[in-house]
Amino acid sequence: MKLDRYYYITSLPVLGELGTPPPIGFAEFLESLADHRRWRELISSLFLLDDLRQREAYLSGEVTDMDPTVLDVSQMLNRSPLPAYLVPEPDETQNPRRVAADTLWEAYFRYVAALAASRRNAFLAAWVAREVALRNALAAARAARLGLEEADYLVATDLAAAEEDYTGLLSEWAAAPTPLAGQQRLLRAQWDWLAQHDAHFTFDEDELLVYAARLMLLVQWQRMAGNG
Repeated sequence: MKLDRYYYITSLPVLGELGTPPPIGFAEFLESLADHRRWRELISSLFLLDDLRQREAYLSGEVTDMDPTVLDVSQMLNRSPLPAYLVPEPDETQNPRRVAADTLWEAYFRYVAALAASRRNAFLAAWVAREVALRNALAAARAARLGLEEADYLVATDLAAAEEDYTGLLSEWAAAPTPLAGQQRLLRAQWDWLAQHDAHFTFDEDELLVYAARLMLLVQWQRMAGNG
């Protein structure tokens, strides 16, 4: 299996630095994994994050075009049900979310965390823990700025990476001269985190996951810059 990963990983196009064009698309990447069900499942869970962000932006009127990878167009348009793992069971003991979309994000993060645990993949577990922590840190900062109750805007708090400190990053994000510059600073921090968790030349499946996560950041950067 490791020899199989070696040949597959070495066949992938080299990724440039953040800000350079993505050398391969998400769909093409996943298509090349057709014979590797486990890898496809793990990497699809990463790309699903991008689909959900595009879907949220479209439904809120921020964008008019979408390019989904995991979900189909009907699901992106909210015309057909999302996969069952993104639709949590109703809990009458909890108050409704201030932001309805947070229910979906909670379900997504819990799905990825459960997948990481069931597949015993430490990188995916660390990735989702950081995504939750960063998202909650940003949500808390925005709520505090608006004088709102921070706890009302947090999701899956039990999954968040407890050791992460975003004080400096949030200060840089808030001080950015434009919203675009602020978002790019966040992507840069995510890129740097991946560099710290890279499994380069190990030819383990984590190297594929880091590649996929980096590719997603390249696409997001290009999209924000108006080139995608």
